[in-house]
Amino acid sequence: MEFLYEYGLFLAKTITFVIAVIAIVAVIAASAIKQKHKKGELEITDLSEQFEDVEQEVIHALLNKEELKQKEKSDKKQAKEQEKKDKALAKGQAKSGADEEEGKAKVFVVDFKGSIDAKEVSSLREEVSAILSVASKNDEVFVRLESGGGMVHGYGLASSQLDRIRQHEIPLTVSVDKVAASGGYMMACVANNIIAAPFAILGSIGVIAQLPNFNKLLKKNDIDFEQFTAGEFKRTVTMFGENTEKGKEKFIEELEETHVLFKDFVSERRPSLDLDKVATGEHWFGTKALELGLIDTIQTSDDYLQKLSKSRKIVAIKYEVKKGLAEKFAKAASLSVESVFGKLMQKNRIFPS
Repeated sequence: MEFLYEYGLFLAKTITFVIAVIAIVAVIAASAIKQKHKKGELEITDLSEQFEDVEQEVIHALLNKEELKQKEKSDKKQAKEQEKKDKALAKGQAKSGADEEEGKAKVFVVDFKGSIDAKEVSSLREEVSAILSVASKNDEVFVRLESGGGMVHGYGLASSQLDRIRQHEIPLTVSVDKVAASGGYMMACVANNIIAAPFAILGSIGVIAQLPNFNKLLKKNDIDFEQFTAGEFKRTVTMFGENTEKGKEKFIEELEETHVLFKDFVSERRPSLDLDKVATGEHWFGTKALELGLIDTIQTSDDYLQKLSKSRKIVAIKYEVKKGLAEKFAKAASLSVESVFGKLMQKNRIFPS
């Protein structure tokens, strides 16, 4: 009887554990399916308020009690006066039918940190669409851009998204604090105004393609590689076949054509540039880029926005798809593995070269 009791208890625990595991797997699977159809959400942040909060915090830390009381009285008085002005302005707008005054112009801030395939363009599309639905010609769009470039078609589409802002005659400023090279500069040159930090990297107006060729290795091991195409230049160069001189020449011709398109795109948007000097594939730091006309001002994004916050309302727009439960589990597992691997490396004094 004691054996049966122990066995029954063990069986109950096992069944409970199995059911729990199945339930967790089912929740993750359902979350993954739901995630495929889930749309992202717009996150709107009032940066003007953040600048104001920081300023007030610093001021309060510097004042003594008496000075603090005087400031609070002064702030209350200014708040009342501003409230009266706002009411009067609202009445004036209602009578005249005006939608917006210059003093109330807004700056919409967008962040673009591009990868090789420019997959971030899907979020940029939503952010630009949201801004265009409410912005006027008195407003401004400010893009904090960071990208070393990547695929031509991806960055071509990203540039087209920024071009939508120009087509609506809304001023566009692009800020480069770190890098905007190749496809990144293709995006930047769309702007009315480009600012960059002194050591930001800009330029690289060129096209590159590279791939390994394993044909000699295959031949050495008596491995045949066969490729069938319809059309003389359906495939110009390949990783496994023997590349012909004709194929290489055609491939280089295609690169040159892409480079011409790139140069024409930049020249159309910044006609004052000397393309013979800047379209060589080279990149430059901010100070030299200013001399060459690749940018308009040496300035960081922080400085630009902080100055504007005194006279304009600054709002950050970000479109983000919330991560599902499956992705969160995967990320947690990945971080755990990285943590364990890092500890092992540290313990054994193993570091990547």
